[in-house]
Amino acid sequence: MNTKTKEITLIGLMAAVTCIAGPLSLALPFSPVPISLTNLAIYFSVYILGMKRGTISYLVYLLLGLVGLPVFSAFTSGPAKLFGPTGGYLIGFIFMALICGYCVDRWNGRFVSSFAGMAVGTAVCYLFGTVWLAYQMSSGSEQTFIDALPAAFAAGVLPFIAVDLAKMVLSLLIGSQVRVRVRKAALN
Repeated sequence: MNTKTKEITLIGLMAAVTCIAGPLSLALPFSPVPISLTNLAIYFSVYILGMKRGTISYLVYLLLGLVGLPVFSAFTSGPAKLFGPTGGYLIGFIFMALICGYCVDRWNGRFVSSFAGMAVGTAVCYLFGTVWLAYQMSSGSEQTFIDALPAAFAAGVLPFIAVDLAKMVLSLLIGSQVRVRVRKAALN
């Protein structure tokens, strides 16, 4: 199998993993943002594939969801999801993949450096998600965007920090083993 075919296969495989994990979510009664496994799949993708291919695999997932495959949280899909309350997170995941992947590539998958990159990438994703959620909360209401920011942060970030930290550690522990095996098999 030539290198290009292996690369496309790995990207497709990790996009499929994200398509399987992404819809699995837990709705929170106090937030329009569910706990989802999408970011866990992205952490795995960039750790195993690196920045470029990991980000491409997420973009494939995002495009599949936008054209109607029910791969977003709670088996939803379509452009309305992108323009809904969680759309900022869907866009933020692109930057999260780039940042996490860059750190993994730059420091060759070292645990502490990769964890720091994942934390920074996740913070950037939180920023995109919080800003968009605040915009959504302030649209059509008497509340201003600035006034909606604390509520958006409380609903879209605070409940997720501990869970996301655990996902990062899990992806680093398992991802490092998969990364070694993928490289040993000369697939990456």
